[in-house]
Amino acid sequence: METLSWVSHPVTRNLRNSVLVSVFLVILWAVVYITTSSVLFLVLSVVIMLGSLSPFYLPTRYELTEDKVKVNYVFRSMEKSWTSYRSYYPDKNGVLLSPFPRPSRLESFRGVYIRFEGNKEEVLGFIKEKMEKEDA
Repeated sequence: METLSWVSHPVTRNLRNSVLVSVFLVILWAVVYITTSSVLFLVLSVVIMLGSLSPFYLPTRYELTEDKVKVNYVFRSMEKSWTSYRSYYPDKNGVLLSPFPRPSRLESFRGVYIRFEGNKEEVLGFIKEKMEKEDA
């Protein structure tokens, strides 16, 4: 049984961009505190922003097996069968697995984005093979 697994950690890819994003967040939090004078709003904005940016700051483990797609984030995990996906759309950073046969506005909510980590051709080859098997 063939399995493909890797860890993606975007914050370590480009130090300059990571520093810029982090500085921007600190400035944003300072603006929130200065404009509201509220520690509660500051804490709330920190939790919301870090929660939404956790895939950027924290490592994500991907595992593609014969039967399933597994994505393990630090605080949650997702596991679905290949039969859940009907199409895929690659870009320069990763590939979106979609449950819809054609492009849909709901893809970003229902699909799963698989981020590359120097393994673009290997991941795309694996996904293409699995999607072709599911169509047959």
